[in-house]
Amino acid sequence: MRVTLLGTGDTTGTPTVGCDCATCADARARGIERSRFSVHIENERTDESILVDLSPDFRQQFLSHAVPLPDAAVVTHIHFDHLDGLGNAYRVFDDLPVYAANGVDPETGESVAETIRRKYDYLDRVSVHDVTPLASIEICGLELTLVPVEHPPLLCFGLVVVDPETGAKLSLSGDTSYDIPVDSRDRLRDPDLFLADAIVPAALCDRHPLGGSHHDADGVPRSFGTKHMTREGALALADELGANVTRLVHTAHYYPADEAFEEPLAVDGEQYRLDGTGVTRLDTATAESGPTTD
Repeated sequence: MRVTLLGTGDTTGTPTVGCDCATCADARARGIERSRFSVHIENERTDESILVDLSPDFRQQFLSHAVPLPDAAVVTHIHFDHLDGLGNAYRVFDDLPVYAANGVDPETGESVAETIRRKYDYLDRVSVHDVTPLASIEICGLELTLVPVEHPPLLCFGLVVVDPETGAKLSLSGDTSYDIPVDSRDRLRDPDLFLADAIVPAALCDRHPLGGSHHDADGVPRSFGTKHMTREGALALADELGANVTRLVHTAHYYPADEAFEEPLAVDGEQYRLDGTGVTRLDTATAESGPTTD
């Protein structure tokens, strides 16, 4: 399985429009992008691919990176930076099946799948398929499992992708605090590659109206407010899960400039091959250090 990180930023991306902070200025100088979140997964045996979340930056992502248009898509939740790129399906796809969770969200009164079906009812070439969380389904020859995570007030899901032929495993935390349910942690466990939400470093939690939460034994917050993990929380989760290679995604431009492009923070365009024996980095884009092979 070949995994391409098309979008590694949070809801505003880095550089952020209209921002001249040191981190955004450094990103421009380096020619680095962290566009809104999206991951491309290709089954190289079948020449089929899956897109995880549909970034508003869909068009530019596919123009900038040499990956095929997906044969299917999976949506983790309905926030605009993960969903509103679906409008790009108009006159681009002959057929695009979109998979999303079927549980009713008390906040919206409908499931993620129902929201997509309603919001994009004008896209007659898009079909929306209901998925039961924690139940595996096969898409494009790969086994996918949506796992509930904590991203209040909306329902949100992480994702596990396994190649049944090689045993290669990709886990995505989804947008979440550190407070991920035990059943979901069990499904996410032992990935070859782990993509973990790490919106800011823990030191910035004092800037959040709710502060930090889920503190470790030393008092370091592993969640920024209640919706996202800190860098420290994401790394603690990766360690607990036994991840082979971890990349921190959904990061904000609030990272201090001297930390914003250090490992293991990901940038757009990173590409990895998972073959059941390890993880090989294929791209040349990097933050501070070179390609990683494990």
